[in-house]
Amino acid sequence: MDSLMWAIGRVSGFVSMFLLTGTLLLGILARSGRPLLVIPRFSLTLLHRNISLLATVFLILHVFTLLLDSYAQLNVVDLIVPFLGSYEPFWQGLGTVAFDLVLALIITGLLRQRMSQQAFRAVHWLNYAMWPIALAHSIGNGTDGADPWFITSAALCVAMVLGAVTWRLSARFLENAKSRQESVQ
Repeated sequence: MDSLMWAIGRVSGFVSMFLLTGTLLLGILARSGRPLLVIPRFSLTLLHRNISLLATVFLILHVFTLLLDSYAQLNVVDLIVPFLGSYEPFWQGLGTVAFDLVLALIITGLLRQRMSQQAFRAVHWLNYAMWPIALAHSIGNGTDGADPWFITSAALCVAMVLGAVTWRLSARFLENAKSRQESVQ
């Protein structure tokens, strides 16, 4: 049974990491105000939300299957308080920090209609911290974290995210260009 829990935890960790990468990329694209190829902005936003939900499902599957796995040696406190775990406490702690940040994002996503847009955006910026922390956790604590296929996949994810963030910060990003024009006038 432990080997099944470990295998499900391992695979769901990979899937959630790749879905979180997709969510981050789609969030940046949706925020630009431009359609992606032929997909309108509202569809990008819906796709972003749905992939976020799917990433959350796989993340919860990852966490709770490893909670049931005796090898991982997790307890409920380890899911909330970082760096207390008995197995690889630093790397596991990074996973806990990323999980806690995802919980904050989920809560604010559910309360979005009841909070100010500024507060929602401020918390949503945590994605830029959560993603590299989660990636570091997957490399440092993952069974396959040093395997060439995983390092290649992680490098591709990093390249895509860095490219999207660079574009987001550039003058070519529609929202920034619009803001600059308004401030000049």
